[in-house]
Amino acid sequence: MNQEPLKSLLPKFIENLKTKGRSPATILAYRADLEQLILYLEKNNKLNASDVASSDLNSFRDYLLAQKYTPKSASRKLNAVKTFFRWLKDENIIANDPSKEVVHPKIEASQPKFLNQLEYRALRDITRVDARIAAIIELILQTGMRISEVANLKLANIKDHEVTIESYATQPQRTIPLNNAAKLALDSYLKERPQSDSPYTFISKNGKVLAVRNIRASIDRYMQKAEIEKFSVNDLRTTFIVENLKRGVDLVTISQTAGHKRLSTTERYLELAGIKEPGKKQKLEEL
Repeated sequence: MNQEPLKSLLPKFIENLKTKGRSPATILAYRADLEQLILYLEKNNKLNASDVASSDLNSFRDYLLAQKYTPKSASRKLNAVKTFFRWLKDENIIANDPSKEVVHPKIEASQPKFLNQLEYRALRDITRVDARIAAIIELILQTGMRISEVANLKLANIKDHEVTIESYATQPQRTIPLNNAAKLALDSYLKERPQSDSPYTFISKNGKVLAVRNIRASIDRYMQKAEIEKFSVNDLRTTFIVENLKRGVDLVTISQTAGHKRLSTTERYLELAGIKEPGKKQKLEEL
């Protein structure tokens, strides 16, 4: 069997995904997930594909859960792992696929969570020392942007009081308004943003685009400091939807801003918000 290191095989797998026409977002996520796996395996002296057993992949799954990844996030990462090892088997790089025996973590159906005013104000207060994370949190709270959309937001797509979310995967391009709170937080960060040729808005100190996993980890740390660790970054988006429903904003405005494909998706949040009938306001509220 092929003894080429996993680290060398990963770029070949990524090229294979590209030839199959997988979306850029999927490819980016698979690359990040598999880099995380390979780093974990290397720490356990498993450098080659043929060295990896089912027990190693089960151990990786348990490691993710111990690191407070949700079962849903861990399961998504396992999808990348399983796709990678199926490809290795199909290419005759390994004789047997160790991922076949790996079981996904059980995902409990749970009600979406949202922060109340005291909780998101506490988070806002604790992040005042970090203009970058403060701007990211404010963008999600005030616009309902997905974390991946924030990570991929380009400077060229910020225009005064609106931002354009470029089309990706099956999501069409959309333009959403920036209220004063979001604009002030974004402007404060841009004044401190490191000098860089990167087209992306949110970058690291060395000028590289800030990865979704780094954004998630940073916000998780601030949630712990604000003593609201039961929440995750995804709950900020839910908070945007629920708060606007409570304040009488109409379903269409919220749905279009959040990028829901169907109005029925937005309607599901009415019960969560404790609302029987949606409002008629066509302007988003400032949280």
